[in-house]
Amino acid sequence: MTDPYEQLLKQAYSNITERTESSERFVVPEAKAYVEGKTTILENFVEIVGKVRREPDHLMKFLLGELGTSGKIDGNRAIFNGKFEITLIKAIIKSYVEDYVICSECGKPDTRLVKDDRVMVLRCDACGSHRPVRKRKARTEPVSENLEEGTIMDVEIQSISKRGDGVVKMGRYIMYVANAKPGQKVKIKISRISGSIVFTDRAEE
Repeated sequence: MTDPYEQLLKQAYSNITERTESSERFVVPEAKAYVEGKTTILENFVEIVGKVRREPDHLMKFLLGELGTSGKIDGNRAIFNGKFEITLIKAIIKSYVEDYVICSECGKPDTRLVKDDRVMVLRCDACGSHRPVRKRKARTEPVSENLEEGTIMDVEIQSISKRGDGVVKMGRYIMYVANAKPGQKVKIKISRISGSIVFTDRAEE
């Protein structure tokens, strides 16, 4: 006859294994976005919300804050005012998942947001741990409304565009710098502003 304790132990290990396999299958849908006129459309917004199991308004507020723009939820899509690189939207969604979905102790997505004495806490149903949701650091970018053609300024390249240009994000603006790499600091002159797209030339040191 099997020891009841051994049966319980086997059952416990079995449950842990099943949960681990489930968490390994947790993959957030890749953002599908495109520019339409003066807006950027995230067409699978609701699909992403469903996977991370958070309120649509919560994710939308996070996206708008990080993009530094306004927008709205339209059916299954999210619409943002301004033209934004798909790589930037993907990076913001990744940050959201790390901050508001994945447990920092066990690495699983079996979490929920709860209020504990006015503090937002991420509570994990898989391992029982909980932690305050850390607030994002305030942006230290120049005020985008002050950007004007002819302005000379120092910038730090944040990413690379599909065409190979350096990319700098400033509020709702995307700035392109030729022959620049991420992490490089360069002095540029704004040659043209078209909507939220800023074209630049290298300024003489």
